[in-house]
Amino acid sequence: MSDYLENFLYEEVQVGQSARLVRTLSLQDIQAFAAVSGDTNPAHLDPAYANSSAFHGVMAHGMWEAALISGVLGTVFPGAGTVYLDQNLHFKLPVRIGDTLSVTVRCIAKHDAHKQLDLECVLSNQNGEQVLTGMARVLAPTKKLKTLRTHEPRISLFDPEQRFANLLALGAGLEPVLCGVVHPCDKESLQGAVDAHRAGLIQAVLIAPEKKLRALAVAENIDLQGLQIIDVAHSHAAADLAAQMAADHKLQALMKGSLHTDELIHAVVMQPDLRTGRRMSHVFRFEVPMYPKPLYITDAALNIAPTLQEKADIIQNAILFAQIMGVAQPKVAILAAVETVNPNMPSTVDAAALCKMADRGQIKGGLLDGPLAFDNAISPHAALIKHIESEVAGYADILMAPDLESGNMIAKQLEYLAGATACGVVLGARVPIALTSRADSASTRSASALLALLIANHYRNHPA
Repeated sequence: MSDYLENFLYEEVQVGQSARLVRTLSLQDIQAFAAVSGDTNPAHLDPAYANSSAFHGVMAHGMWEAALISGVLGTVFPGAGTVYLDQNLHFKLPVRIGDTLSVTVRCIAKHDAHKQLDLECVLSNQNGEQVLTGMARVLAPTKKLKTLRTHEPRISLFDPEQRFANLLALGAGLEPVLCGVVHPCDKESLQGAVDAHRAGLIQAVLIAPEKKLRALAVAENIDLQGLQIIDVAHSHAAADLAAQMAADHKLQALMKGSLHTDELIHAVVMQPDLRTGRRMSHVFRFEVPMYPKPLYITDAALNIAPTLQEKADIIQNAILFAQIMGVAQPKVAILAAVETVNPNMPSTVDAAALCKMADRGQIKGGLLDGPLAFDNAISPHAALIKHIESEVAGYADILMAPDLESGNMIAKQLEYLAGATACGVVLGARVPIALTSRADSASTRSASALLALLIANHYRNHPA
């Protein structure tokens, strides 16, 4: 295909003249067309439905095929400046993923009075079978144009609802855990707890001022039927009671509501029976549109400036979490601003020490490398350019941030600039803690409840 577009004026077009382009249908084509057109007919997007239909399989949207004709008319023949006047179409055979279509447009008549062209349009598959035929009438270009071709915009296909459904499916068949929802006194935290309860992820125990909670439920039309409510005076009391109940084995998980993180974590820390041999830390699980697998970020919520030993605990918690989520040997990238050890940059020295600790078995279950900069931690291309030979570089499952500020910035940028969806949980205590943000949606809170369920189930089956 030429780098230039050059159109044909009416006077230049001859009867019998034709043009052709070739295009192979991919799953991404179908998904992109569905996203743009809003046509989510299951015949195009649901293999189970499509296989049971009369066409026995997923097929392209008919208008995607028609759009290929438009592509020829607007860019090849007659080209830029063409005005579509009329088009009829006859669909003959379904087009399936992997089919290669030849799109041919041929002039069969000219109308001098209005400088209009009649064009025969034929789409044939790789077997020479016609899948679509039609006739188009266009107004030919009136001004000659030769210009650099404008390349197609890149489309990133990301279905957050499907990703969310896939995540919730991990909890299928598991017994819900008794979860203390601590002071869920705003709409999102209460709705998230109720949704998680109705989905069978948790048996929600709402610990909050009951009068305030019920008034909120009425105002926001949230049904609290079937949920246990424990009345307390305020958020501090809610956190203290929830931590005590968890220490007494009356709760198997905790979920933060609309109180401050410090309130809940302080209450947990003050309960000796909830402590383990490791420091508590938070792990985000992100679904990032431009990354091929879930990405775990730690610690972006609890530990402000962790020491070397605290970083080892943070990594061990994240490795355990990723393993519970199905990653057998998580790849851990220990982040810094550069990928070389610099004595003037403590984060790079810590990264090297952590890798040696893993070599000596002081950190188990993961594959560690660092220091790594963010780009070469998640981009194979960046790692290749910088000549980094590593099983982790470019393929990280876990990103270990050097401190809370950098971890929090990474997490917020992924969510607000990259369109990622997130959920998160705290590990290192005897019970998992779904530590949601006050800005989190109800679906994010339900996803965090799912994480708590999976971790609590692991603790049930593998008691410390």
